[in-house]
Amino acid sequence: MAFPTLDTRAAAALGAALRRVGYSESRISDMVGEDAWSNEPDDVAVAARRIAPTRLGTVVRALFLQLAVRRDELAGALGARAVAALDALGLTEPGETIRSRGRVLTVGELLVLSDDHPSREDDVPRDYVAAYTPTSRILDCLTPRERGVRALDVGTGSGVQAILAARHASHVVATDINPRALTFTALNAALNGLGNVETRQGSLFEAVAGEQFDLITCNAPYVVSPENRFAYRDSGLRGDEVTRVVVEAAAAHLAENGYATVVGSWLGVDEETADERPYAWTQALPECDAWILSVWESAPLEHAAAWNREHAGEPGRFEAALESWTAYLAELGAGWVSEGAILLHRRSGRRHGTRVDGIDEDALEAAGAQVLRAFAGRAELARLRRDELIDRKLALAMRAELERELGPRARPAAVARVQLLGGTSSTIETTADALEIVDGLDGSTPLRRLLRGASPATRRSALRLCRELVELGAARLL
Repeated sequence: MAFPTLDTRAAAALGAALRRVGYSESRISDMVGEDAWSNEPDDVAVAARRIAPTRLGTVVRALFLQLAVRRDELAGALGARAVAALDALGLTEPGETIRSRGRVLTVGELLVLSDDHPSREDDVPRDYVAAYTPTSRILDCLTPRERGVRALDVGTGSGVQAILAARHASHVVATDINPRALTFTALNAALNGLGNVETRQGSLFEAVAGEQFDLITCNAPYVVSPENRFAYRDSGLRGDEVTRVVVEAAAAHLAENGYATVVGSWLGVDEETADERPYAWTQALPECDAWILSVWESAPLEHAAAWNREHAGEPGRFEAALESWTAYLAELGAGWVSEGAILLHRRSGRRHGTRVDGIDEDALEAAGAQVLRAFAGRAELARLRRDELIDRKLALAMRAELERELGPRARPAAVARVQLLGGTSSTIETTADALEIVDGLDGSTPLRRLLRGASPATRRSALRLCRELVELGAARLL
């Protein structure tokens, strides 16, 4: 039987059974440890020895670790109807022993079925479908989530972004060129009891020509690669062209006041010019503000090594891959490769801008609300004349840590910083004098009063800091 088989009733029955038995992210982590999420053979062997002989333990062995279990044991733990659902979905074959072809991961409160994690690149079929990768997490964290919107997820893969959107959107359209990906998406919507996800086959935006959406997400096959082997990784377009195409198409398909979050990559001549290309793309967009957030940056050799590390144990093959990839990047004139997210907000008006920042993947947390405040704040700042900010009231909208570096003999240093706690976890460099103003941002006092008696230099640095806080969504203009 083909895997997966499109049977949404079976998926709904399996999802209900998994929730009844307590199949959740927290309980699985407590049982097997964080390392088991990688599904590497060594980690699986260790995790298997940690599992207690409970109903949930049996299910985790079968569907999370993909280990062989007895059919009657799994039926006793999950229910006969759920085991029949596994058969109907093509996850299992007839017999007394069950070994699942797919893996059910948990992403927060969601259940996500996908292909298992292959042990070698040779095991990866071209139409392989991943569940929730590091780039999926970046996209998830940076997506603004307003209720009742019409959403689009382009290159949906397992459908994880579509089902994340379906919890707050009125309707979600999920597109992919890979038919297996669309099957996974439909099954995952049913697995989570969601009936507002529509799947359409097509390359990128081809299946939604002429339509507009309030929210667009896209995790396209953006890797800058000389190869065209895997649907999830290689677009077939030259260099970073796929990212440019997606950004421009996303802007064209956004409704007024709509938002787009796109994960992609871009090339620079060197580190100093790393973000010039996406900056130029977004500056040319009509009626869109943009926020470029670089997450991973590397020289060509490091980029090639990172995307071919599965060959590290095969010296000849690894060397050949490094040679091919670095030669391709040299041909493109690229001395630096960046991967990250490009966020768009469509709004009518004359003044639009692009902001560029770097963020730390490990420090990034859910930032959707921050993104909404950031774009709203920038729109408000664009309406102010240069000298009007000082007459406004500001209120901090995020927790922040104020840090001062002490100089010799405990004298305040000229440099201090604001560290945001949560969201993008951004750091804002400022001065010690300006930092004191942040304590007074309670929404009740105009900046002019807070700066009364301050030196011109302090006033300038304090206003720059306040503008940064608003642009980052860490403070609100009142």
